[in-house]
Amino acid sequence: MGVGQQVAARTFSREDRQRYRRKLRTSLDVFARMLSEARFNPERRSFGLEVELNLTDDAGDPALVNAAALEAIADPRFQTELGRFNVEINVPPRLLEGAAFSELERDARASLNDAETRARTVGAHMMIIGILPTVGPQQLRAEVFSANPRYALLNEQVFAARGEDLEIAIAGPERLSIHADTIAPEAACTSVQLHQQVEPDAFARYWNAAQAIAGVQVAVAANSPFFCGKELWRETRIALFEQATDTRPEELKAQGVRPRVWFGERWITSIFDLFEENVRYFPSLLPVCEDEDPLEALERGDVPGLAELRLHNGTIYRWNRPIYDVVRDQPHLRVENRVLPAGPTVVDILANAAFYYGLLRTFADEERPVWSQMSFLAAEENFHAGARDGIDARLYWPGLGEVPAGELVVRRLLPMARDGLVRWGVAAEDADRLLGIIERRCVTLRNGAAWQSQVFHRLYQDNGLDRLEALREMTRQYREHMHSNEPVHDWPVH
Repeated sequence: MGVGQQVAARTFSREDRQRYRRKLRTSLDVFARMLSEARFNPERRSFGLEVELNLTDDAGDPALVNAAALEAIADPRFQTELGRFNVEINVPPRLLEGAAFSELERDARASLNDAETRARTVGAHMMIIGILPTVGPQQLRAEVFSANPRYALLNEQVFAARGEDLEIAIAGPERLSIHADTIAPEAACTSVQLHQQVEPDAFARYWNAAQAIAGVQVAVAANSPFFCGKELWRETRIALFEQATDTRPEELKAQGVRPRVWFGERWITSIFDLFEENVRYFPSLLPVCEDEDPLEALERGDVPGLAELRLHNGTIYRWNRPIYDVVRDQPHLRVENRVLPAGPTVVDILANAAFYYGLLRTFADEERPVWSQMSFLAAEENFHAGARDGIDARLYWPGLGEVPAGELVVRRLLPMARDGLVRWGVAAEDADRLLGIIERRCVTLRNGAAWQSQVFHRLYQDNGLDRLEALREMTRQYREHMHSNEPVHDWPVH
């Protein structure tokens, strides 16, 4: 979700909006000065991740009990998300070196197993999956919002900007067309967010690299083939998220107004480009002003919080989002990668992470980087092709033309990812094990989306279950395999 700050329910006046716009522009000027005066924490080996989870009942249907589940879990790392059947776990950042991945895997599994045991006391099971296959229109109403008032407020503001209901239209093997009068469909999307701390001078290279590989990432990791009972894109979450938070009526789309869920439109030369676009193109959804005068704070030698700039940035859903944050009185910058779906297992998530961080490092270090050899539009087309067709996608790559995603990964990208992990100082056995999972996925052409689709068709067509029962049974099988922590390419489909 990303609108981290708490926002109390309220209405906004025209004065609020004018004041907020002025404050945003001042914050942008202050941010530019901070960049030119090199006032940032230089440590760039720190990485962290957030995993969004779904709660299901015994039958495999969504369980709308996140408040009770969080109370039972009683762990500050677990937090609410938009829908009452979602929670999120924040894994504390650590240095990208040595046995970081195996330690993270052990810690994440221990936290999740403990949370699962506690959540069961309120009738909920955890599931890490891009979209819960059993989510239907009945879950996509305002009643599913978590109790936090910021969600209702954000919903009001999105619909005030649109002035009409949302139409969600997605075509894959089947077609879906529904109308929604809230942003609740967004609650169906559960993702993994990977954070990478970067120094200002390197930021553009890391962001451009992340954009260049987004299509490959989503193709290999796709895990959201079903929504509202229909089989749609392999990573339907991408299409659904793009449509569920769109503040533009048809006419504004036709005028070329930018969408709030945005791939972007150009390679950048500085992080400033992204924040400047945010301020230039997007009206505020939540014009809440803080008391801090950022210019005064800077002149005093303090670190400005830039709360308005950060809140505004949190309502623009870039797939790779720039983050300005202040931690222990030190300002720092991060690339937040929001491309990946959750799941299928903790080890699959870490394999996706190792692949991403390895490639990121190699591409960011290259003399003649990949983004200087491909158009931004090609990267965006890859992103949507990867989301639509998953591991069967054909992607454009410089020097190769259009190639199957699996072949591109195995022949060209895995060695580069391994090289990048070596440069970070990641233990060789971790790198080999995790990248080996990506390789097997590409060779077997089986990721989470492919497994879900195969098992559903077997249950529905061959075993004669009705559609919803087949989706429920597939969900229950998925849940069992997820707890085994066996990578998804090894899950049985019979």
